[in-house]
Amino acid sequence: MTRKVEKSLAEWAKTLTPIQLRVAREKGTERAFTGEYDGHKGDGVYTCVCCGEALFDSAHKYDSGSGWPSFYQPTSNEVIDEEVDSSLGMRRTEAMCDACGAHLGHVFPDGPQPTGLRYCINSASLNFKERSDQSGSGGDGS
Repeated sequence: MTRKVEKSLAEWAKTLTPIQLRVAREKGTERAFTGEYDGHKGDGVYTCVCCGEALFDSAHKYDSGSGWPSFYQPTSNEVIDEEVDSSLGMRRTEAMCDACGAHLGHVFPDGPQPTGLRYCINSASLNFKERSDQSGSGGDGS
């Protein structure tokens, strides 16, 4: 079971940038095509900007043309919490970090196979860890 992280908005404000706070903790959205991970091609894992939970693997990232990083599945079914979002006069499925409740973006049923899903995620809700950074082993660079 994932550990639950709970902090006040003031506590989050001490560790997040203003855009990260607005998006992840106040359910905001960054403008399309402005986030640092939209066109990002690195090999690794995208983690929650708030708590560090591993959310999406770069192997599941694709260019949806939406202007936000898009993934067809999370690292596991346990890391994403979903709920109905009826704001903006439409019915959508909000994606949140299960560990800390951070707003990540939305899930749509128009993604590629094998899942048919598109996790449309704000870059401001993510950090990226290169796969080589995760192993903890050194190398000689050759």
